Amino acid sequence: MLIFLLDTAKCLATITKECEPVSFSEAMKDGQWRQTIQDEIQALENNGTWNITDLPSGKKVLGCKWVYKIKYRSNGTVEQYKARFVILGNHQIEGIDYNEMFAPVKKMVRVRTFLAVAAAQKWEIHQMDVHNAFLHGDLQEEVYMKRPLGFKVTSPRKVC
Repeated sequence: MLIFLLDTAKCLATITKECEPVSFSEAMKDGQWRQTIQDEIQALENNGTWNITDLPSGKKVLGCKWVYKIKYRSNGTVEQYKARFVILGNHQIEGIDYNEMFAPVKKMVRVRTFLAVAAAQKWEIHQMDVHNAFLHGDLQEEVYMKRPLGFKVTSPRKVC
């Protein structure tokens, strides 16, 4: 029991040692986070996530932000630094800015059921983390957002 408590304490100490940045400027002070942000920007550009354009008259531009997360292994060591870019759609109006919403969610009872069946059948299970995932579909609505911090563009008036 004592060994378990010591291992748990060591794991918690490792996890609390690392801090996730709360702002873009804070993240840019750390080389690891700078590289993580650059990798995410490169992935977004490679996937053709957006086009740079002028904001049409009568259209509004949505905000955006970076979200930072440190993923840990079971032994408490850092597995991966993750920086994700998100658009702030909380100012959109239904029927004007969008027509429908889809938010896939998992229910833990389904996850537990799947794991129980897999264990009973002695299936081999692997966990994976998808670095950059996009749905195969195009938006029907036009959505304009501010340029993400860290994204280089020639004109400051351009939007994505």
